[in-house]
Amino acid sequence: MTTVRKAKSSPSGKIPSCKNFTGYKPCYPDHNCWIDGCKDNIAIGTKILLINFDAMGDVLMTTAQLPALKRKYPESTIHWITMPNAAPLLMNNPFIDHVFVYSMESLSVISQIEYDLVLNVDKSMRSCALLNSVNAKKKLGFGLNKDGKIIPMNPGANYNFNLGMDDHLKFKVNKRTGQDYLAETFELDYKRDEYVFNFTKEELLFIDNYKKNVGILKDDFVVGFNTGCSNLYPNKKMTIEQHIYLIDKILSLGKKIKVVLLGGPEDTERNREIYSRFAKRIIITSTNQGVRKGACFENLANVVITGDSFGMHLAIALKKYVIAWFGVSCWTEIDLYDRGVKLYQENLACSPCWKKQCPYDLECIKMIDLDRIVDEVLKLRAQN
Repeated sequence: MTTVRKAKSSPSGKIPSCKNFTGYKPCYPDHNCWIDGCKDNIAIGTKILLINFDAMGDVLMTTAQLPALKRKYPESTIHWITMPNAAPLLMNNPFIDHVFVYSMESLSVISQIEYDLVLNVDKSMRSCALLNSVNAKKKLGFGLNKDGKIIPMNPGANYNFNLGMDDHLKFKVNKRTGQDYLAETFELDYKRDEYVFNFTKEELLFIDNYKKNVGILKDDFVVGFNTGCSNLYPNKKMTIEQHIYLIDKILSLGKKIKVVLLGGPEDTERNREIYSRFAKRIIITSTNQGVRKGACFENLANVVITGDSFGMHLAIALKKYVIAWFGVSCWTEIDLYDRGVKLYQENLACSPCWKKQCPYDLECIKMIDLDRIVDEVLKLRAQN
C-alpha cells in the first residue's frame, strides 16, 4: 500500500548543502530533500570557478589542470565558464560539475555565487574583468588593475605573465610546457597530467558504425591529416601541394594504409580540393558537424599529421600519435606526452614569431621536412 504524504501548507526545512540539490525539482521521485533531508548528501566542498575563453585548443590543454585541482581540493565543486564553441569539449568530463556558456544569463548566475577560488587562464581584458567581478576568497591567474591593465594576481602567475612581455624569454629561452607554467600559475602540483576528454557511449557507437560505413577494417593503419587551422593564424598550415605530396607518398606505403582528411568549417574547401586529387582513394570527413563529431572523426586515426592547431590539441587529448610541425608558434610549450614528434626549424632566426602575416615568404612552412614525416609514418606503421 502506497503511503500518501500530505503537503504542509507552510513547510519549513533546511536547504541541503549537496551538489545534487537544485531547489528546482526533487532529486528522487516522492522525496522532498528540503523537508525529509538529503538522500545523497554529496558535499559541495571548495567552490572553484575556472575562466577560459580563449582558443579551443587552449581550453583542451587547460583540462590537464583538473586532476591536480582534484588532488589539492578532493572535496570540491568545479564550475567552468567558456565560449559556446568550446563548451562541448567539456561535456562528459568527470572533474567538472557545471559548464557555463558565456552569456548575460551565466554572468548573472555566477555573480550570485560565493566561490572559494577563481582561476583565470586568459590574458584578455574580458576574462580578467570577469575574474575581478567574481565574489571569491582567492583569485589566481590574471585580472585587471584600476587602469584597466592586465596584471598577475599572484606570484605564481609572474612567469606566465612575463612570457607575454618578453619575446626573448618566450621564443628563445623558455623550455617549459604550457601545462607546466599554468600549474605554477594556479599554485598546483605539476605531475604532467594528461588532457581530459571523454566520448559518450553514443559517440563511441557512432565511431564504430562510421568505420564500417567507410571501409576501415580492424587491421588497417589510419593516417589522419588535420589540414588547416583557425583563420586567426592562417600561416600555421601547410600548402595544399605539400599535403598532396605527403598523401601520395603515404598511400604508396601499402594497401592497408588508409588516409582520412580532418578539419573544421574553415578547411572545407581545401579538403575538397585535396580529395579531388585522389578520387576515392582517401576518406574525407564532414567539417561542419561541430567539435564533438570532429573528435569522432579524428579518433579514427592511428596517427595524426597536423600543424599547431586545435586539431593537434584534440589529437593529444585523444592520445593519438602526433606528427606536428611548427613555424609561427612555440614548439617548446607543447607536450605530446611521448606519443609523437615535433618538426621545427631550430636555426631559423624568425621562428617562432606569432605573426599573422609573414615578411619572409613563409620559410618555416616551406622548409618542413616532408620526407621525414613519411619516414615517421613508416616507422610507426612497422610497430603496429
